[in-house]
Amino acid sequence: MTYSYNTKYIDLPGNNNIAYIDEGKGERTLLFIHGLANYAMVWKKSIDFLRQYYRCIAIDLPGNGLSGKEDHPYGVLFYAKSVYDFIQALELKNVTIIGHSMGGQVAMLTLLKHPACADSLVLCAPAGLEEFTAMDKTLYSNALHLFSYFSSDENGLRQAIGHSFYGMQSQGDGIIKELTDIMKTYSLNVYRNMVDRSIKSMLDNTVFHQLDKIKVPVLMIFGKQDALIPNKLIHHYSTEKLGNDAVNKMKQASLAIVPDCGHFVQIEKADDVNRLIVQFLEKN
Repeated sequence: MTYSYNTKYIDLPGNNNIAYIDEGKGERTLLFIHGLANYAMVWKKSIDFLRQYYRCIAIDLPGNGLSGKEDHPYGVLFYAKSVYDFIQALELKNVTIIGHSMGGQVAMLTLLKHPACADSLVLCAPAGLEEFTAMDKTLYSNALHLFSYFSSDENGLRQAIGHSFYGMQSQGDGIIKELTDIMKTYSLNVYRNMVDRSIKSMLDNTVFHQLDKIKVPVLMIFGKQDALIPNKLIHHYSTEKLGNDAVNKMKQASLAIVPDCGHFVQIEKADDVNRLIVQFLEKN
């Protein structure tokens, strides 16, 4: 399994081997973080365009993609520590962290734990904004727990990825093929353990109550037809309301709602999202 970009590797503290893509150059570095059980190449359309102007780095989180699959304490806090360790190891400056879904939650936690590590955030359909009761957590965890079973083969993965698009679900075909190839490099138990630990940590480490501590400029982007966030079975309000409630808690945040678009905003509406990112970075 190889990516269409040259893949580099770095060893972080704790026997944590990270695969990453490093394209383009510029005074500003964009650090891209993927979502649950995904990989760096979900940012291909972003990197293809943005590398004209910026240094673009996309990492495979530990246990994901081409990164090492050691027995780590997988979860959003561990991923946030890994992102910070990565920034330190490469001595990155003028960093904007860009996270999708769970990667958005990881991006926020990284900045909350280490406020000086990035100058701004771009959050694409971020997880971590919803609050859950104990019963909600049980319901949500049980539902997402099935993900690690249903997404453990190509047909299940196709359904899971396809549900994340509003239109033209075929846009996810390349992702499905590559993630299927990546899954073949795991033992099934290791894969499910990584996913299940990640899900539990997402529910246990939500960030809405800490958003007022984020002082850097933030751009939040949601697809109007996002079928995953907020959880439609538990929270009966719109994605737009969730986004507005979140940005109103932060000091320098703005919300963009992209019409006719689902959860994978950076793929389904790549041109719109890339334009929004450039406009945001030019102002900040």
